This record gives sequence, structure tokens and C-alpha cells, in this order.
Amino acid sequence: MSLNEAPRGVRVHLALFGKRNAGKSSVINALTGQETAIVSDVKGTTTDPVFKAMEILPIGPCVIIDTAGLDDVGELGELRIKKTLEVLEKTDVALLIVDVKKEISEDDQLIIDKFKEKQKPIIVVLNKIDTLENADHENIATSLQETLSIPVVSVSALKKQGIKELKNAIISVIPEDEDKFKIVGDLISPGDFVVLVTPIDKAAPKGRLILPQQQTIRDILESDAIAIVTKEYELRETLSNLAKKPKLVITDSQVFLKVAADTPKDILMTSFSILFARQKGDLTEFIRGAKAIEKLKDGDKILIAEGCTHHRQSDDIGNVKIPRWIRQRTGKQLEFEFSAGATFTDDIKKYSLIVHCGACMMNRTGMLSRVAGAKSHSVPIVNYGILIAYVQGLLPRALEPFPLAKLILEEEDLY
Repeated sequence: MSLNEAPRGVRVHLALFGKRNAGKSSVINALTGQETAIVSDVKGTTTDPVFKAMEILPIGPCVIIDTAGLDDVGELGELRIKKTLEVLEKTDVALLIVDVKKEISEDDQLIIDKFKEKQKPIIVVLNKIDTLENADHENIATSLQETLSIPVVSVSALKKQGIKELKNAIISVIPEDEDKFKIVGDLISPGDFVVLVTPIDKAAPKGRLILPQQQTIRDILESDAIAIVTKEYELRETLSNLAKKPKLVITDSQVFLKVAADTPKDILMTSFSILFARQKGDLTEFIRGAKAIEKLKDGDKILIAEGCTHHRQSDDIGNVKIPRWIRQRTGKQLEFEFSAGATFTDDIKKYSLIVHCGACMMNRTGMLSRVAGAKSHSVPIVNYGILIAYVQGLLPRALEPFPLAKLILEEEDLY
């Protein structure tokens, strides 16, 4: 990823749904102004969901998701439709592409109903209006909008008609959340010093910092504060050389113990993972998930879930360290299962605990969907950083910047 590119996790996720040959790929090309997607008259040209990060003016940085046809056939078709429906969980805005000469099908209505149920914005795009001899599409659009109670926009992807109106409709329904990308800015003031502890080990990417560190530095600078970056073994010297006491120390979770020991008690300390638990997930729910560790029993299943795929190290945090720490904390015989990337789990209820990564490569919508799925089955969920702080006895201190969250930790019985 270029340093000038917006990470996928902070881009608006725009997904296109519809029956085969409704013109989804053509609409993508019209929206982006380039031949991004393959267009063909052959049904089923798009198979698995295709993710493409790009800039669409005036919408801004987006991830465009092109999906397989909702009416795909056969056993393979069923698998493609399943993948298509999984896209719903990470979609910020949905476009349902419908051929203007055809009626809303049961498959189309299924998508509409699912997005309404999730209270997510969806726009019906009446495509191929150039195939009508008059302006009947206007009446069709008005009638559909009244019936469905959702926005309807008429376009011709082929002739590039109605594309400006479609972009405006998308902008109008994008969820507004001014603090959506706030990581640490609300905890600091202009001129504050913030020390970031960033270990450089064999798991660190060559030539760059990991994404959460990059994003946190950017947030500090945008808040007119000063970011000071150091490694864990230089932290004590760094702090002693500062003429001004830092407002906050932020650490990588894997060096929590050393950083806590070297950071004076009168300086607030937390971790990148806890900051991202608040920004992208549900900090309160994750704290409850950490406390649920105490109620694990022999034979319980635990899911270790990551939002991306990466090369596994011999001492990988997800596959090796976290299972070891949980076993040491509980003294129980536990079963661990693992998932990575777009695949989460089809059977949440079989787990007694879900431990999730910091989700730096996921968007907030996708992460909150996973949290909601766990909550709906009363399955505790926690993220890496909060779990690590908890099992190492550091969570009370790491939550000092968040007084309300600390109160949750101090409650007695949560599950």
C-alpha cells in the first residue's frame, strides 16, 4: 500500500447486488469512469465478490465490491450467493441494480429486506433506461420508491446517464459519524506530547510501521499534538530526556509489561489495540469478553479470529501466544479454532469465547457486525490487546484514559 493511499479499513465500502446481467459491472465502470470491472452479455461473468479500492469523486476513497448474481444457479451458484450475502456484513452503502424492464424479484427483495433489517442504507438503481423509448422510467422509479420506501435512481450505465444523480444519492445516505476515524484525538490537546512504543522485531513489516501505528501518528498530528516514537528498550531514556511530561504513552500490546514498568504511574498508558477496540469495535463488550475468561470450563471452544491473512511466525500472537496465555490464566483444557480473512464463522454459538484481532484491515461496519453476531448468541468477544492487558493484570491501568470503560471492568458479574 502506498503511503498516500487511504487504508481499506477507513474507506466507504460500496457493494453492488443484483441478478445476473442486471449491469452491476457496467454501473461500476460508469461510477469510476474507467474499465474497472469486466462487462459481458454472458450471465455469471462475476463469480466471487471482487474488492477494489479506489477514489470516486466527489464521494471520496471507497472500496467497490462487485458481487455474483443473486440468481446464480447450481451448487456452485449457491456457494457464490452465500459469498455475496456475506458481503452485506461489511457494506456501508448497498446498490441494488435492477433492469428497468424487469420487476423486483424475490432475490432483489431479499437483499432489500436484509439491509432494512440491519438498518443499513440501500439504493435501488434502475439500469438500462436507454432501452426504453420514452421517459417511462421516471414513473417506474417514482412508483418503486413509494412502494419500497428507499431511494431509487434511474441510470444508463452504457450511456453514462444519471451517474451524477447516483453519486449524489450515495453521498446523501453515507452514514454520518464525525468521530468515526477518531483514534486518540479526543484524549489529547494541541501541544501535548504522546509517546508511541513500537517494537521492531521479525514480525514487523520491512521498511514501515504497521497500519495502526501509522494511523495513530496521523491522528496525533491532525490534533496538533506531538508524536514521539521509540522502541520498548529506549522508552525509559526517552521519557527521562523529555523536558515536558507526555500526556499519554501508547504501546504495542506484546510489550505491555515492560512499558508499564518503565512508565511512571502519573503518566497515562494504553495500547494501540485498545484504542482500535474503541474506534472500530465495542470497548465495553470487549471488556466483558475479557472478564468471561474466568468462567471458561474444560472442553470449551475458543475462536481466534483475524480480519486479514499474514505469514505466521513460530511465536505467532494469534496461533501461539494467546492460546498459551489463556491456558495459563485459566488452567483449563480448552479447544482453539482459528479463522482469518473474510471468513469468520458460520456457527458462532458453539464457542464459549471469541478473541479477535485489532481489525486494522477491516472497516468499522464489518467489525461491528462480528460483534453483533457474537452478542446475538450471548458469546463473549474480546480483542487481542484487551485480552493481553487483562491476563497480564494491566487492564485497570490501560483503561485509565477511559473512566467509563474502567467502571465496566470493576463490575462483579457480567456473564
